[in-house]
This record gives sequence, C-alpha cells and structure tokens, in this order.
Amino acid sequence: MTRYLLLGDGTVFSGKALGAATSTVGEVVFNTGMTGYQEILSDPSYAGQIVLLTYPLIGNYGINDDDFESDRIQPSGLIIREAEPVPSNWRSTKSLDQLLKERGVAAVQGLDTRAITKHIRSAGVTMGAIADDLDLARRVLAETKGYGEIDYVEAVSTQAPYRWGAEGKLLPEDPDETGRVRLAVIDCGLKFNILRRFYRAGCSPKIFPSNVTADEILDWRPDGILLSPGPGDPARLGGVVKTVQKLLGTKPMFGICLGNQILCHAMGGETFKLKFGHRGSNHPVKDLETGKVTITSQNHGYAVDPNSLPDTVKVTQLNLNDGTVEGISVPEARAKSIQYHPEAAPGPWDSRPYFREFVAEMRAG
Repeated sequence: MTRYLLLGDGTVFSGKALGAATSTVGEVVFNTGMTGYQEILSDPSYAGQIVLLTYPLIGNYGINDDDFESDRIQPSGLIIREAEPVPSNWRSTKSLDQLLKERGVAAVQGLDTRAITKHIRSAGVTMGAIADDLDLARRVLAETKGYGEIDYVEAVSTQAPYRWGAEGKLLPEDPDETGRVRLAVIDCGLKFNILRRFYRAGCSPKIFPSNVTADEILDWRPDGILLSPGPGDPARLGGVVKTVQKLLGTKPMFGICLGNQILCHAMGGETFKLKFGHRGSNHPVKDLETGKVTITSQNHGYAVDPNSLPDTVKVTQLNLNDGTVEGISVPEARAKSIQYHPEAAPGPWDSRPYFREFVAEMRAG
C-alpha cells in the first residue's frame, strides 16, 4: 500500500506502508546512527517527533526484550529506506514491522531518505505527517500545534516515584542496598540505561516525576541530584527550572542533555533552537579544561546560548562540528552538566567515566 510523507512546506514523498495502519504527525528529524533503532524508538527525547533514520537498512537484527529504553514507543512515527522483514539475531523475538504494528505506530519505507535528509538540512526541521491519504495528511498537519508549542515532558515523565535496582524498577518504599549513595532523579524523559549505569557505579536511584517539589526531593535525603534528558523546548519548563533553582547548592547536581539546558535556565541563561539538531552517535566534543576530544551520542534540537550565561557559569565543553555548548559548570553550587548522552544506548562508551566521577562527588559530600 502506498503511504505518504507530507512536510510542513508542502513537499510530498511517497513510499510503502510500514507498521500500523494509521496516520501520525510530528516534527520530522533525522538520526545518523547506523545501529540502535530499538533504543531510538524507546527514547523519550523523541516524543512528538517523526524520526528519519539515515542508514539505509533498518531492522536487520530485529527487536529483543533487553534493549528498550522506556516502557513504550516514544516517537510519533518512523521513516526508513528499507525494512528487513526477516531479522537475523539470536536475541531477536520479533521484526521491526511487528513491533510497530503491536504498538500502533505508523511508519513509511521505500522513500529517498537521503533526499529528505538534505531537504531538512537545508530548510531546517519541520512538522510532517504520515498517512495513506494525502488529504488526511494535510488535515492532521493543519490541526496539529507546532512542536515548540507543546510540553512533552509532562507526557513522558513518570507519574509516580519508583526506585531502581539490579533487576530494574522497584517500589518507592523499597530499602536502600548497603553501601550505596542515594541519587534523586528528576524525570523529564529518562532513559533506562542512565539508571543502569548509575546503579552499576554504586548508586541507589529514586526517580521522581518532573513536577516534584524541592522539599520532596530533600525530604528523601539524597546524596546527589540528577536532571534527566527529555523532549521539547526547555524554555517551556518553568516549573522544573524553579525547582532546580531551589535545589542548587544543597547537593551535588548533574544534568544530561535537557538537564544541561534546564541548569542553564536555572542560572538565568537562555537556549535557542538549532536548525536541524544533533542526533547521532559520532559527534566530537572537546573538553576545554583537559583538551580531550570525546566521540559522543547526541539527541537534542536546542542548545545553550553562551552569551546569556552569567559569570558564575563556566562553559566547559564545545561541539567541534558547530561550536555549540556541550557542557557547563557552576562551581559555587557544585553543579555541572553535559549536552550529550554518556549512557549511549546507542553510541560509543567514551564518556561513561562521568557516572563514576559523579558518584565520587556524591560520596565526598
């Protein structure tokens, strides 16, 4: 069956149906990673977006039960060049098409993904719709708010606190394991691998909804605070920013991706929307203090404006592709953050030491 992709500027691409027999709408973005489609599909930072994967063959190693990064499919839709119908991997339990059908997610294959990527790279990200009927695509696109007008964090954050242990989610009242430091996580769109890495580094994480208050965090007596990644425009997160402002200086604080932008806003800084964002597994980042270059996994559409930051904030890392801010620190508040994903999933492991380093800071008080 023919399925269409309609971009916000009226450009139409036609391909073949994949996944659920439904229509969908979202901001169309591209990711340049060669692997990791399952992790991408379950990454909450992609909420409200239709993801185009630039690598031409997707689904060849199937879907397994271990590599999900959240409890549901997060993007609105998926665009690929070719889907492998019969995956080959001993861990696979189903095909990509089966997963999309089970979860009710519309996708399209058989399009010229290189042409679409070049279009977005030149014109910038845009809203788009996937549908089997062009008139339907035009209608749902016209009726949908722009990506930046919606608070997606509220939709992807946990609704109730929970703990994390060796086997995954625990009840909020479950006791700490002996010898572990307490990490309070403000969930704005958390990936499970962040919790896995912190647990393995010696933490006992407790995850709180994005609307948690500073008092609720401090009443738990954490040794440190994590500001998680997540979707959408950080300028819309005034409530979270106010909570972070109250928490600054009380405990060591670390932000990842959206957490970096939230820390920026909490310090009085501003962010801006990138033309087509950073989404992939090979972005070089330079640490300005050590001179070390790290290859990083990234997924964000907004960046910190360095000129908006007060003198109390230090820019610590830069993206070598476009010079945007990749890390900041607030020494007097014992707070720091990075714009990329040290947990990878997918991506390189170069920046995994950040988990051990932050745990050491938490232990030092």
